[in-house]
Amino acid sequence: METKTNSLLRPTQYVEHKILTSILDGTYPPGAVLPNERNLAVQIGVTRPTLRETLQRLSSEGWIAIRHGKQTVINDYWKNGGLRMLSTMAKYGEFLPDGLITHLLEVRCTLLPIIARLSVEKSPKAVFNFLALADDLDDKANIFATYDWKLQLLMARHSRNPIYTMILNDFTSVFEAMAFHYFSLQKARKTSRKYYIDLSDAIQQGGTGVEQIVRKTMEKSIEIWNEVKTLKKKHETRRTKK
Repeated sequence: METKTNSLLRPTQYVEHKILTSILDGTYPPGAVLPNERNLAVQIGVTRPTLRETLQRLSSEGWIAIRHGKQTVINDYWKNGGLRMLSTMAKYGEFLPDGLITHLLEVRCTLLPIIARLSVEKSPKAVFNFLALADDLDDKANIFATYDWKLQLLMARHSRNPIYTMILNDFTSVFEAMAFHYFSLQKARKTSRKYYIDLSDAIQQGGTGVEQIVRKTMEKSIEIWNEVKTLKKKHETRRTKK
């Protein structure tokens, strides 16, 4: 019988949560070995079949290496990971390793300018009409976070390449985890307001410069995110000292 772990998670989800957060926070670094099934099941509070089912799935994604008759080893996800693993990591925003979000923002800096250009070429009116809504945005972090993500998804859909939408969908939880912190800075909100205006102007002029505008703003967002990280670390340091 399963131990009551978390009423919001199924037993297999709870096992995944316990193991992956332990990997992501460094409790189980690359090369570390997991306890044997019997002991690990007791530690987590689930049955061995439940544990085994989850371990097999984590192995298929590349998180761990199951070796029959030997201990299960933690893989180096930076070297062994793929898109499936990245998608799973996206569910654990608060446990993501330092630097991962910056790396994702760098990827976005490559993809989003192309997505924006395609969307404006194919559906300029849809993008322009959505940008017009930015004029009435309240100057609040959560409002900006929601609007900005919807804009990215809208541009992906109107690029008419469904793969772009699928890629962004996978990172909804990561964006939600970092966007509020990002837009808590007035500088970030001010930068985005200008971005929305510049995009609207570019669309009215036939879409010229859209790709460049998006790339420049995405590069700026990386700088701002690094400022957010610095502020968070200072806050955590002060809180620890108290």
